[in-house]
Amino acid sequence: MNNERIADLLIEQGLMDRAQADDLLETTQNGKTIAAAIVDKGVLDETQFYETLADALGTEVIDLSEIEISASILELIPAGLARLHRALPIDVQEDVIRVALVDPLDVETIEDLRFVLGREVQVVVAPGRQIEDQLKKHYGEDASTLEILKQLGQSGQMMNPAGKEANGNDVQAEANATPIIRFVDLILHQAIQDRASDIHFEPFENEFKVRYRVDGALYEMTPPPRHLALPVISRVKVMANMNIAERRLPQDGRIQKKVAGRSVDLRVSSLPTQFGESLVLRVLDRATVNLDLEALGMPPAIYDHILEVVHRPNGIFIVTGPTGSGKTTTLYSCLRKINTIDSKLLTAEEPVEYDLEGVIQVAVNDAIGLSFARVLRAFLRQDPDRIMIGETRDLETAQIAIQAALTGHLVFTTLHTSDAPGTVVRLIDMGVEPFLISSTLDSVLSQRLLRRICDDCKTAYRPNESLLMQLNFEPGEIGQCEFYYGAGCERCHRTGYKGRIGIYELMKMNDPLRELINQRPPSVVLKEKAIELGMTTLRQDGIRCIFDGQTTVEEVLKYT
Repeated sequence: MNNERIADLLIEQGLMDRAQADDLLETTQNGKTIAAAIVDKGVLDETQFYETLADALGTEVIDLSEIEISASILELIPAGLARLHRALPIDVQEDVIRVALVDPLDVETIEDLRFVLGREVQVVVAPGRQIEDQLKKHYGEDASTLEILKQLGQSGQMMNPAGKEANGNDVQAEANATPIIRFVDLILHQAIQDRASDIHFEPFENEFKVRYRVDGALYEMTPPPRHLALPVISRVKVMANMNIAERRLPQDGRIQKKVAGRSVDLRVSSLPTQFGESLVLRVLDRATVNLDLEALGMPPAIYDHILEVVHRPNGIFIVTGPTGSGKTTTLYSCLRKINTIDSKLLTAEEPVEYDLEGVIQVAVNDAIGLSFARVLRAFLRQDPDRIMIGETRDLETAQIAIQAALTGHLVFTTLHTSDAPGTVVRLIDMGVEPFLISSTLDSVLSQRLLRRICDDCKTAYRPNESLLMQLNFEPGEIGQCEFYYGAGCERCHRTGYKGRIGIYELMKMNDPLRELINQRPPSVVLKEKAIELGMTTLRQDGIRCIFDGQTTVEEVLKYT
């Protein structure tokens, strides 16, 4: 349930004050349900809690353990839709479907059900665990794509067969057709349940592919029929407030949607291709992203140094790595550490990924001339203490960042380089003078995200000699150290991996490195000097994760 709504309701009913409500909400942050927290705090017992909810909604409490729901009633809400909205049909009274919701205060879900089902819906109240048990009993655990497609087929064929050019009104009508709405909602629901970071809709000449990226790897769903490509893509564009009539130019949009009981932001990008528009949705799910610096799994020495760096008054701290390596998450975590009432924090991002309370965030928009460089110039007139630049991609941005550091500001930014020493060479290639880099650059952190071995199917083994040789180990060197891999199980969808872990390479600036930078050294020379002065490389940190049993040899060799 929505914890804040429940707390507000209990305050309105005079059952607690704001201080008690805040205390109650704090206990729910560890995964405890609001109902359990209320009972544990002694505010109400479970029966009183659900009766209070029912009174507020003008409905009744149903004990699901005492009723049997007929098959004809269960068929009123398709399985995928029931799981998507966590909604259980109870009965029909005077053509009104009575439905038990896990979150009975969720007005959006009630409106969605009314729209999709095409009839009036009345909410009744029942204990959440009873509803979840009944959903599993009657509808099963999973919303498979095959089932979704079957439901779509039962709802009738779409108006526009493959090969026929649809006009704008036809496309709009298809995009808003109930089966298409249901299909897209279920795809989003399944992707988010599977912890996908991206969802790809890809039309080809004879097929329409839907793929998810989970823990950095792409997985294909059962492909929908090719003729659904246009209405499905149009539906997503409608949700993202994009122009569905424009299919010749790339577009960007954003969807804010409640999926599986939580708010999720989806960043949408369209690309015109030979056979239709390809869409990619980047999933920004707060529930799966922990923005605490401690949660990033850094080695203690690197964590302690970054903690020291982010509290310095000036300088530049750069995080590098390829796309999708967690650079923005690391910088957000740093900002949260220093986000105090006595600091003015400004960020320039393209686009803003997560809203940080207390931080002034600006979305860069090159289409209207609002570039990183222009935003940065404005920042310097806003009396900031710390500045974050989403990406330093040109000389002008780099020069203003250096100017900000020289005038007493701490600057955080990212770059796309393969390792930490390569950052210096990249800045020199942009046209930045070496003496400016050496005088302002504080530290460079390079990082990668590797897949973590699934804890449920982790299996020990002895690697063969050729694998060890690729890590520059002799067979005798590893002694009794155990290596692990994931055998594959239900929990990790037979991949052997679940979740990801970061590996890090930190180059701390010191006098010998500054002198070397002023001589415009090649990246290799700079790297050798940094290692000589104690830098741990990405490969070495990856080997640490192998010996800790967190990832596999293959993952380390793939990314370092």
